[in-house]
Amino acid sequence: MAGSLENTARGRGPGGRRAALGTLRGDDRRHLPGCGGVRSAAKKEKGTMTATGHPFTFQNGANDIAAVLHVPNDFDEAGSFPAIVVGTPGSSVKEQIGANYASRLAARGFLALTFDPSFQGESGSTPRNLESPAARVEDIRCAADCLTTLPFVDAERLGLLGVCAGGGYAVEAALSDRRFKALGTVVGGNIGAALRRIFGREGVRDTLEAVGRQRAAEARGGAERQNPWIPDSVAEAEAAGIVDPELLSAIRFYREPPYRHPNSTNRLLFKSFGQLLSYDAFALVPELLTLPLQVIVAGTRGATGQYEDGETLYQRAPSAEKDFFVIEGAGHYDMYHVAEYLDRAIDQLVPFYTRHLGG
Repeated sequence: MAGSLENTARGRGPGGRRAALGTLRGDDRRHLPGCGGVRSAAKKEKGTMTATGHPFTFQNGANDIAAVLHVPNDFDEAGSFPAIVVGTPGSSVKEQIGANYASRLAARGFLALTFDPSFQGESGSTPRNLESPAARVEDIRCAADCLTTLPFVDAERLGLLGVCAGGGYAVEAALSDRRFKALGTVVGGNIGAALRRIFGREGVRDTLEAVGRQRAAEARGGAERQNPWIPDSVAEAEAAGIVDPELLSAIRFYREPPYRHPNSTNRLLFKSFGQLLSYDAFALVPELLTLPLQVIVAGTRGATGQYEDGETLYQRAPSAEKDFFVIEGAGHYDMYHVAEYLDRAIDQLVPFYTRHLGG
């Protein structure tokens, strides 16, 4: 869910450049080749990096994309490693769900790249809090561009993982970008279809009419409209009479300690709905999704439709190798942070990626 940058976060204003591209550990601060001058910093011991996460930026056109490359503890720049791009849920930032999966993949021997989407978090450009499927998919392709320039990444061993809405965006990226050799999804959703289900036919039409009016107002100099993705607190939700356990679980994760993050402000630029409500991540799956596919869903079904979307993706995909795996006992948002369920997902993903990318 779409987080945006607070003006004072890490010394940078909305749409501006990062005040610092890396976090200095020790006194060895280095540029890594490629990605428009990727900067990383780590303490070196006997030729290896001991830190797990390395912040840097890459480009999506004019947009600076704030990213973190997670590496194994025994990572050596002289080697050649498989790498996985991690696509994250709508409104989340790289320090949340993306970090939970990327750090676990790195601990199992893979390089894993997670990032803030264009217009969100620490990434640049305006309008802030725009959730654009086209930009989200292009972010993923540009992440792959970046990885292929790094001398320690084997460009023939790129994988892709998408979580929640990031799963749908990962699917669309994989349809046409054949550099990816394996695709995994965890509670992956088709965000356009999910919103159409939630809004209903009349609600979709009414919202699109409202988007048209809002765009016209902004074109005449009016203010942007920013909507909350979800209530800003559990107390606010309870006061509004919200009792749906899945929605309350989302609010507890995104808006309450310890998982709330200041760069995820729970705001969505209203005119994003013009793109979201007409979007279908799975439309060309039967024709174009041929790479190996691992679909992971939470066993508890709910309003997000993650289980049903996972079934749809699995059934439509003509991939020669595909698997559908259920994490029993887990709900959608449990798959964001509950260690038991994350580890079960990783235990399923690692052999899959190892088969197709090597370890």
